[in-house]
Amino acid sequence: MAKKRHAERRRDAGASTGARSPNAGSRQTDDGQPGRRRHWWIAAGGALVVVAAIVLWWLRAPGAIELQRTPDQNVLLITVDTLRADGLGCYGGRAATPNLDRLAALGVRFDFAHAQAVLTLPSHASILTGLYPFQHGIHDNAGFRLPDRVPTLASMLGPHGFATGAFIGAFPLDSRFGLNTGFDVYDQRYGRSDSESGFRLAERRADVVVAAAASWIGRQHGRWFAWVHVFDPHAPYQPPPPFDRQYANQPYYGEVAFTDWALGPLLDAARDRSGRPTLVVVTGDHGEGLGDHGEITHGLFAYEATLHVPLIVAQVGPRTPSWASTTGASSAPPGRLSSIEAQHVDVVPTILDALQLPVPPGLPGRSLLSASAARSDRASYFESLSASLNRGWAPLTGVLVDRQKYIDLPLPELYDLGRDTQEQVNLVDQEPDLRRVLEGRLRLFGPVSPSQARTEDPEAASRLRALGYVTGSAQLKARYVEADDPKRLIGLDQQMHYAVDRYEHGRLRDAVGVYRQVIAERPMEVAYAQLAMVQWDLGEPAEAIATLRAAIQAGQDTAAIRTKLGVYLAETGEVADALPLLKETTAGESPDLDALNALGIALGRSGRNQEAAAIFERMLKLDPSNPMAFENLGSVALREGRLSDARRFFSEALAGDPTSSQAHNGLGVVEMKSGNRKAAIEDWKQAVARDPRNFDALYNLATELVNDGQAEAARPYLEQFIRTAPPAFYAGDIRHVEGVLARLNR
Repeated sequence: MAKKRHAERRRDAGASTGARSPNAGSRQTDDGQPGRRRHWWIAAGGALVVVAAIVLWWLRAPGAIELQRTPDQNVLLITVDTLRADGLGCYGGRAATPNLDRLAALGVRFDFAHAQAVLTLPSHASILTGLYPFQHGIHDNAGFRLPDRVPTLASMLGPHGFATGAFIGAFPLDSRFGLNTGFDVYDQRYGRSDSESGFRLAERRADVVVAAAASWIGRQHGRWFAWVHVFDPHAPYQPPPPFDRQYANQPYYGEVAFTDWALGPLLDAARDRSGRPTLVVVTGDHGEGLGDHGEITHGLFAYEATLHVPLIVAQVGPRTPSWASTTGASSAPPGRLSSIEAQHVDVVPTILDALQLPVPPGLPGRSLLSASAARSDRASYFESLSASLNRGWAPLTGVLVDRQKYIDLPLPELYDLGRDTQEQVNLVDQEPDLRRVLEGRLRLFGPVSPSQARTEDPEAASRLRALGYVTGSAQLKARYVEADDPKRLIGLDQQMHYAVDRYEHGRLRDAVGVYRQVIAERPMEVAYAQLAMVQWDLGEPAEAIATLRAAIQAGQDTAAIRTKLGVYLAETGEVADALPLLKETTAGESPDLDALNALGIALGRSGRNQEAAAIFERMLKLDPSNPMAFENLGSVALREGRLSDARRFFSEALAGDPTSSQAHNGLGVVEMKSGNRKAAIEDWKQAVARDPRNFDALYNLATELVNDGQAEAARPYLEQFIRTAPPAFYAGDIRHVEGVLARLNR
């Protein structure tokens, strides 16, 4: 008989768990999470006044957008992740984007629009709140949450009778980070992964996001506000057919072209059949480096490649021709082009103005509906702080005034974008007076330096890392020098990207070598953590543990490193060493869920089942839908022979995460112990299909197929187990399977 493995969910501290943070309130998200309504913190005098009559006003001020201002219209906000300003055809880009080109022809496109940040979460926070990062408090994709007191556009529109729905393409905008404030529906069904790999995670394609959004829009009977986020242009660039062939040498632009194609049905859905117009706003959250100034992706610098974004504002209605007939290159007229200096913080005031709703005092942006096209001395703040927060490099902040751009770093930069769009000529030494003026404008913003980012729970850190983002918790410095300037350290950034690339292509040994080079040049917590993860994935737990201990000795003694070390020690059975570390990291009121999970596993392996169960119950109090907690409660029940309880817990895990491989493995064990081998085999097949690296399920499936007389069906699974199971954890099982396979080959 096969070993009926039902091990607690064991995984790298950097692997995905599907954990969610609970939210207050009664509104439900599409994945079962409650939405939130929060009070206004910047509104004067309480509720806004709704304009009862439908007022039609065509703005014709010099340089203004000609749009119908009326409270009786819907709002569709589309954010395309990682969309360069030159990504769209209507901006002279390299991708065929007929759908968005047609939209631009109906309204206006801005040729000088900029983000406030070059990462997904802080940028979207500015888009949805109308606030600068130092005002809303989010500076990176990890370690920050939107405070409860900060309203979003959804919470501004909800009280005025708008149904509000958000449709999200990837984890960086997960509801745990707080952007679900005010949304009736926050659809974030982008999938989860049981994979032990730290760099792989399924994303939800644009066409799937659009289908969910269009379905919701079609069910609305009154006014609605929909925010649709599509993630596809983000690295790695893997456009689906036929765009993969059409853009074989430029896959990034293939992703952009695919995204445009996918948005067609959404733009059709915006043509409200009730006769109500829909205001459509499209922008990118940030651009993409594509090698500009040495930056491969984004999040390090704030050059125009990543800071300059497209921005389209238009209206569609039931009489607008369908997008279904839009094919190939755009034949639409070019539409209105505006040179107004636009920022992401202008999106909220513009939408509120179009709806004839008052703009709350305190917002730094302005409505673009009536802004003059004349050049002004209006300043725009921007920042890029991820490398500072995660790697200990110098923080980057800056300001744009007219076409002058100042970047504040140990090696400061000054560019005249009117003459030097590629930022090739640094004028900081040639224009000392202008430098002083712009430094003063930057200081006038009074940006508050971010406090130390909170240590992100490993589940969240893993999911962000799977999307190419670095997470860590570097100590902030009182003073940064030239050696800390990211321009001096771009080579290390390229090496980190190269290490991830090696890992993704299965060249784990190469990745180990690259991480060791990085650590030798500049010890960083994130490099130690990723090196340990790769070593763990190689089946070398002793080396991974040694790396984490070396990190502590090198001064990288962070909560994240200690948690990962505790997890690895628990996984390898060194419970006596793991328990003190894990108890230390779970002592607070808001403990790390992965550390709690590891503590429960360690207690269970010590035979302390009741204490282990209490830990998993504590996880559920913090996160009532946490699949990992249910999986491990099921494992405890199995150890105690409580099959009905085990079945219930594993079923609860699947309800929270239908992709859970571990839950299917546990149900397979329950079925087998109940005498239902056929059902058990089916569960194990599903477990292996969802995660080929679930070696417990793979072992059970392979050996029980043999016991069921299905030798040929078992053979590929037996071979897969021998080929892929790490000997450090499965040496005895590998020998057993080799023996089984040898008998089948006789």
